[in-house]
Amino acid sequence: MALAYQEYYTIDDYQHWHGDWELIEGMPYAMAPSPTVTHQTVGFNIASEIKAELNKQGNSCDNCCVLMETDWQVSNDTVVRPDVMVICQKINEKVQVTPELIIEVVSLSSTKRDEVMKLDLYQREGVLYYILAYPEKRLATIYQNRVEGFSKVGDYSTDTVTFNIRKCSFIVNFEMIWR
Repeated sequence: MALAYQEYYTIDDYQHWHGDWELIEGMPYAMAPSPTVTHQTVGFNIASEIKAELNKQGNSCDNCCVLMETDWQVSNDTVVRPDVMVICQKINEKVQVTPELIIEVVSLSSTKRDEVMKLDLYQREGVLYYILAYPEKRLATIYQNRVEGFSKVGDYSTDTVTFNIRKCSFIVNFEMIWR
């Protein structure tokens, strides 16, 4: 009887790969070719809304930054690239701290990874808010991490939702993010 062999990769391997990949618990996942215009528009719109809101907060949110398509090095065997991240703490050039808010713009090729694998990963890592944005449905599902784990806050299409992160509070008008 042959033994099943499963390859296992680390950040050291990941750093030498060509193309766009994510590494989740030692398993590589090829990212789809360049995101669609709708995907990028939704990601950009929500990132822009959050950035504008944080700028209104002034000095109280100086440590908050909004990043798009940036690697988050979760551990030695996990690197993910969320569509949008909000981090409200000092970081260097590489993101190695847990983001406070993550947004994934869900496409057909990423649905299972975003709804199952990443939801579980982000919950375990202590991400405060996780937003799944579905451009085709014009719907955003928001989860908040509480003591017992992620709890669904709700589904939003045209609503304005307030987020409280550390000393910062900002709103997102979901009606304005869709293409």
